[in-house]
Amino acid sequence: MTNNEDKLKKIISHAKEYGFVFQSSEIYDGLSAVYDYAQNGVELKKNIRNHWWKAMVQMNENIVGIDSAIFMHPTIWKASGHVDAFNDPLIDNKDSKKRYRADVLVEDYLAKIEAKINKEVEKAEKRYGDSFNKEEFLNTNQRVLANKEKMAEISARLYGSLEKNDLDDVKALIEELEIACPLSGSKNWTEVKQFNLMFATQMGSTAEGASEIYLRPETAQGIFVNYLNVQKTGRMKIPFGIAQTGKAFRNEIVARQFIFRMREFEQMEMQFFVRPGEEMKWYDYWKAERMVWHLSLGMSAENYRFHDHEKLAHYANAAADIEFNFPMGFKELEGIHSRTDFDLKAHEKYTGKKLRYFDPELNESYVPYVIETSIGLDRMFLALFSAAYNEETLEDGSERVVLNLPAVLAPYKAAILPLMKKDGLPEKAREIMAELQEDFMCQYEEKDAIGKRYRRQDAIGTPFCITIDHDSIADNTVTIRDRDTMKQERVSIKDLREIIAKKIRNKA
Repeated sequence: MTNNEDKLKKIISHAKEYGFVFQSSEIYDGLSAVYDYAQNGVELKKNIRNHWWKAMVQMNENIVGIDSAIFMHPTIWKASGHVDAFNDPLIDNKDSKKRYRADVLVEDYLAKIEAKINKEVEKAEKRYGDSFNKEEFLNTNQRVLANKEKMAEISARLYGSLEKNDLDDVKALIEELEIACPLSGSKNWTEVKQFNLMFATQMGSTAEGASEIYLRPETAQGIFVNYLNVQKTGRMKIPFGIAQTGKAFRNEIVARQFIFRMREFEQMEMQFFVRPGEEMKWYDYWKAERMVWHLSLGMSAENYRFHDHEKLAHYANAAADIEFNFPMGFKELEGIHSRTDFDLKAHEKYTGKKLRYFDPELNESYVPYVIETSIGLDRMFLALFSAAYNEETLEDGSERVVLNLPAVLAPYKAAILPLMKKDGLPEKAREIMAELQEDFMCQYEEKDAIGKRYRRQDAIGTPFCITIDHDSIADNTVTIRDRDTMKQERVSIKDLREIIAKKIRNKA
């Protein structure tokens, strides 16, 4: 087992043991690729959503929010291209009977070549020490250059074939690269076939009179069909944005890697409407802004990178992913896309209604272009959780597992811990709890030795533990312990609110 696989297993185990994420329908042996957020997970998820909403809506005068319905008119998905083009290329292994995404098999092959390049860099770093020039090495080392050229050739062929829907060539590429089934090691593959990812259901009182509709596969279309309503009622002037968070559904055949790829998931999207011709300026702007938001959470910049799309979606003229270094390697976390005027023009065509904006500065009407920022809330949860998960050996030789979550996102901001269950300590602790609860999520705990309680709070990421002892009754002071440093100090009860608030502000 690799270190990455080992870490992912530990994260999944920790998420269950400490009440973050459960397998859906677990007592019925579970439902594949569907998960439930437990008592601590739901708080972390809500805090991520609120933090994103604050950055997008509260801090931008020209961005407003909506909450559109999951059920939408079925013709919307015809107009958007989802009925005809929302497919994954799938391939079966005849020996293991397992089904895979053909493009992902090739991308995993590319990731192995990239790992070879990284290994060459690591070896060179050790050999040359401080004098090592990484950029020069990447551009001059023959083995690295050969691997980079190989990756470029494979990528160009894969995405070119997918663009042309040449599935025979995708299969031929898999065979030429001698890609084997990860489970059986067999190279005995079926043909590659396209599979539509939308869930269909019936709406109506009887089967005969029911019409087929879809569970939405994305939240963006709910914004586009409401664009004119929002623009007029909000008296919005271009450029302006509409933000939305909500559930989306995709019938992922190859769902894997815990909550990274699920059949029911939540998106946080913002569609930004701009003048035609100005889309690339705003595309670059939002690429930079979104990376600033990610880095503000305190995770190392080395965990992030941009990946420009070689294969563009049918609606885009530019697209990039913000990739995060998950335990499974660098994978897409957020997409920034220049969607042109494709969506609004498609809805104009299918409805016969004008979805134009009258620009008083130009004295003309036009269909706006759109820049999209789209992030998976569940993926953001996994990114934060995996980056925050740490196993530490302390000075006394003991070990602890700690979630070093940004304080602003932690499920609980403070744990209130009376040292004993007698002598008025629980009563005093309850007073403090009631005082802090108005502003912060707090947890009260009086069972077990204080050290065990500290460890439990470390494991769920609580930034502060507040211990009430006999001196607290005499002089209104408590011991406050910092999760990250484990430093303890004596502070006045009246200062607790400001200490906690300051920690949250500094880490926001």
